[in-house]
Amino acid sequence: MVTTVSRRVFLASGGALALSACVMGNGIGSRGAAQIDARVDATRDYLFGRYPGTRDLASRAMGVLYMPLVTEAGFGIGGGYGRGALRINGVTVDYYSAARATIGLQIGAQQYAHALFFMTDAALQGFRRSNGWAAGADVRYATPEMGGSLGKETTELDPVIGLVFGQQGLIAGATLAGVKYSRIIP
Repeated sequence: MVTTVSRRVFLASGGALALSACVMGNGIGSRGAAQIDARVDATRDYLFGRYPGTRDLASRAMGVLYMPLVTEAGFGIGGGYGRGALRINGVTVDYYSAARATIGLQIGAQQYAHALFFMTDAALQGFRRSNGWAAGADVRYATPEMGGSLGKETTELDPVIGLVFGQQGLIAGATLAGVKYSRIIP
């Protein structure tokens, strides 16, 4: 008996396998909290060492969510996943996952880190009280180079500042995307 496999099934299976391989390297089935904390420490040290202005930004923030490794892949429909920790006054208070979904003209895969700086207590408390917080219009995204020039006036106006850095890989296209952050127990 000969079984034929359609191109769609082959591509979908290959895409799912590739994304699952990326996600498996992203902490699932790992040592949990200890591994997340070690990755967060390394990410914070990299961010502060490479972009010194972010140290001051973090000192003015009510809390910082560090996402050390987000893996994203897409071929038309895409997704991404990462895990990190929320730190207040330098101490981990909660662990979070970030799940990203995209749809549109896209192809490729990438990994990156990002940090969300909660500049107001109201923004931090809103994030912590939610069952699942979606990044939206209240987040101002900046490049790490801007971290040194995000002055007092900017941080008083923007309740949450997000920095994306350390990108590796290539993903190209135009998509609609959403990111949802959820509290986890590692």
